[in-house]
Amino acid sequence: MEKHFLEVKNLNVSFHTYAGEVKAVRGVSFTLEEGEALAIVGESGCGKSVTAKAVMGLVQRTNGVVKPGSQILYRGENILDYNKKQWQAYKGGECAIIFQDALVSLNPTMRVGKQIMENLMAHKHMNRREARQEAIRMLRVVGIPEPERRVDQYPHEFSGGMRQRVMIAIAFACDPKILICDEPTTALDVTIQGQILDIIKQLQRERNTSVIMITHDLGVVANMAQKIAVMYSGIIVERGSCEDIFYRPRHPYTWALIRSVPRLDLSNKQTLASIPGTPPDLLNPPAGCPFCTRCEHCMNICKEQMPEYTDFGDGHQAACWLHHPMAPKVKMPEKGEVIHG
Repeated sequence: MEKHFLEVKNLNVSFHTYAGEVKAVRGVSFTLEEGEALAIVGESGCGKSVTAKAVMGLVQRTNGVVKPGSQILYRGENILDYNKKQWQAYKGGECAIIFQDALVSLNPTMRVGKQIMENLMAHKHMNRREARQEAIRMLRVVGIPEPERRVDQYPHEFSGGMRQRVMIAIAFACDPKILICDEPTTALDVTIQGQILDIIKQLQRERNTSVIMITHDLGVVANMAQKIAVMYSGIIVERGSCEDIFYRPRHPYTWALIRSVPRLDLSNKQTLASIPGTPPDLLNPPAGCPFCTRCEHCMNICKEQMPEYTDFGDGHQAACWLHHPMAPKVKMPEKGEVIHG
């Protein structure tokens, strides 16, 4: 049986609230190979970040529960069975994460150099002097000027873009095998976004790091990922290569998501495309396809039963009843019709 570098199987994550059980992630499965970049895209609240935190082992910290039957296999071993010592080696050492808000993620009372050094001393067993020199080197690598001086500064003395560079330095300091980027450019302006993504891509190539990019920005996806998983209401509705998703999308939600991206070739007063309706309540998720209430092609079966994945070859799959032999024929977008037409 083929072993993947990282394989998530039937991941189910719930949160117990005063109103009941919120089923945030429902049966999510995907694979990630060494040195590969996978993007998980979808609207806010679809379960992207919860999936990422489960891979990082952070769900329990937010009162979440990974349900029995879920598997997260790293090099063939289920990390959900790790003991405390194995978790300590995995978090920050084997797997690192960059959050979207660096000011919240960084400790405001601690110098940035010390925050990088902590990781190095814990995982690389460096002494204080070695860790400080490596922290300075990492700050230089991520493009922070005068790292010898800035290593002793506090997070509030850095701009938003510089703080995100510090987060990248912390994440890459211990040479992780998996890097999770949870919307790392959301709070930054466009020019800084490009710089941050370039740094991540360069370090990924140099170190052969596997990357999971969590985002709702399809522009980020196009330049970063080899594979894309489109997520809606806690479920992956379509997965495939970057080219498959952009030029041969096979799920109505993917079509709508791509259509909603602003286009440069439209006139100034052109109405932006949007997806009508709202996502379903995950306290009581629907029995059928979760997108059925917002889909113009909805049939009765869509409301009653979740469809199986249809395989289009080379790992391209979509869960939609339109691909059933008995479904009415709907013209699928081809060769960028969603983007250009």
